[in-house]
Amino acid sequence: MLDLFVIFGKGGLVLWCFQTSKDMILTSVNALIRTVILQERTGDGTFEHDSLMLQYKLDNEFELVFVAGYQKVLQLSYVDKFLDDMKREIRDRYKNQLLDKRLFFQGVDLGDLYQEILKDAEIWSFEVASQPRIMRKYEDSKKSKKTVASMIERPDLIDNKKKKSEKEKPAKSSELDYNENGDGEEETEEPVVESEENAFQGLNLPIKSAGMKGGMRKPTKAPPKSPKSPNQNAKGKQQRQWELAGSAKDAATLDFSKASDGPQVQVLREYVPDRSMVGKMAGGIRALEVNEDLKKSESSGRVMNLFKGLVGGKTLTLDDMAPSLEKLKDHLIGKNVASDVAGKICDSVGAKLNGKVLGTFQTVSSTVKAALEESLLTLLRPRRQVDVLREALEAKRQGRPFIVTFCGVNGVGKSTNLAKICFWLIENDMRVLIAACDTFRAGAVEQLRTHVRHLNALHPPKNGKAFVELYEKGYGKDAAGVAAEAISFAKDSRQDIVLVDTAGRMQDNAPLMRSLAKLIRVNNPDLVLFVGEALVGNEAVDQLVKFNTNLADFSDESNPHLIDGIVLTKFDTIDDKVGAAVSMAYITGQPIVFVGTGQTYTDLRSLDSEAVVSALMN
Repeated sequence: MLDLFVIFGKGGLVLWCFQTSKDMILTSVNALIRTVILQERTGDGTFEHDSLMLQYKLDNEFELVFVAGYQKVLQLSYVDKFLDDMKREIRDRYKNQLLDKRLFFQGVDLGDLYQEILKDAEIWSFEVASQPRIMRKYEDSKKSKKTVASMIERPDLIDNKKKKSEKEKPAKSSELDYNENGDGEEETEEPVVESEENAFQGLNLPIKSAGMKGGMRKPTKAPPKSPKSPNQNAKGKQQRQWELAGSAKDAATLDFSKASDGPQVQVLREYVPDRSMVGKMAGGIRALEVNEDLKKSESSGRVMNLFKGLVGGKTLTLDDMAPSLEKLKDHLIGKNVASDVAGKICDSVGAKLNGKVLGTFQTVSSTVKAALEESLLTLLRPRRQVDVLREALEAKRQGRPFIVTFCGVNGVGKSTNLAKICFWLIENDMRVLIAACDTFRAGAVEQLRTHVRHLNALHPPKNGKAFVELYEKGYGKDAAGVAAEAISFAKDSRQDIVLVDTAGRMQDNAPLMRSLAKLIRVNNPDLVLFVGEALVGNEAVDQLVKFNTNLADFSDESNPHLIDGIVLTKFDTIDDKVGAAVSMAYITGQPIVFVGTGQTYTDLRSLDSEAVVSALMN
């Protein structure tokens, strides 16, 4: 039995609906619209919300959506047929009214039609279930595809294969092969062992033989040792000279303990090569720049293919789009998009265009490509935008610090990009406290201490107060407790923002994931950022899914705090293979807040959706 059924237009007007309880459509269908339809995730035609399973069909010609809902515990096999039959009947009966959009304003009573089609679908399902299972015929199996001719061994084909394999083998050298001892003797192949007795002929073992007196075989002589090289010296072991070991003369240059500005300035040049950028990063972060060469090549390609394959007036079907979608899927995978995500995106594009009528100067490939570009832009522009500065100012107005927690796997650059974000916040006149909650990795606290010293050197104290401070408790401490103490200290010292650095952990490490869930549950940060590499492909899906799953499983709250945004690092190393951004945005539905593009403090950008899509589709 269905709990709800609704027909509505993509503009939001409801044509007809049925529900068993009040406000069921309002909550469930609105969640479907926000999460699936508006986010271009209409691939498999199903959506789960609370205890309901929603199945839907799209009519792209009349811009209609048919949705049926039932309890997840039920296995209703007739829902798909019911939606198809209902869609066909509505199209046939009210085609003219749907073209004029009059049906939405006139209203229509579909109660009898709904009951009739639902009853027919239930009867069909019962008949299919009651039919005995028909065994597969031999003609339908793979074995039947093998012909008699393919089973007959042909000697001529076998000889050809042997000759081909012999040609591929490298020819034996007629020259002498020098063995390890340096002797110029020709290496001979070992004889093939024909019996158990011959198997021990090369070993110095006393093996009893029936035809020998005393029953013992004489041991064979060991091969003579090679003579020592005449160039070998009789001197003792020499001390190894390392290339960059340094000497006593370099001690003064390497001593950073003295209050000298020379080495400090040299170090700061490595972190901020262009010192003119200091003080000029106030406001929003600069976006990624679009490659102009990609734009030119794309526009020229469109002009060249303008009159190729015109099929104006044709109604698109999934079979028509299958070749183009398959090529685009392979293209996305080649651009580092996860294979599962690429398949779902292409399925969503196919469902979106199925039944659409092409214009006069439109081709199938160009229409599919344009729809894919639109879907990618929608994915990279999520429903929630994260404005760190605005939210931090709002928290400051409330008299509390704004808390950001960084998490991710090992080696992705959490501490380095935390320092970049800290530099940008200082540029916007924010006082920052860094909480060293990575109490596991050796050197993590010292790394943050070095960043704090460099950041304070670039931005001298204002009114006697440093712009950035470090709260540390050493190693081996409880990370959640250290974060709680740091937040309490930030409130007392009136810090604006607390950046919590956590230890890197693999997504399958249950103890460390439980520790991260505890830190988030106890301290309730305003923002949880996942730091991920732009180099990964399918691994990005596994990392994000398991991080969110573990945060939900190890939390005792009914509404656990999951990942709120993404920091994409090492973006300068991938050229145009930017598919990881699409994979991460698709899996989480959360925005990519920051993009790391280098090693210095100024190498921080915001994501430009058009730049990413342009690189993907090139």
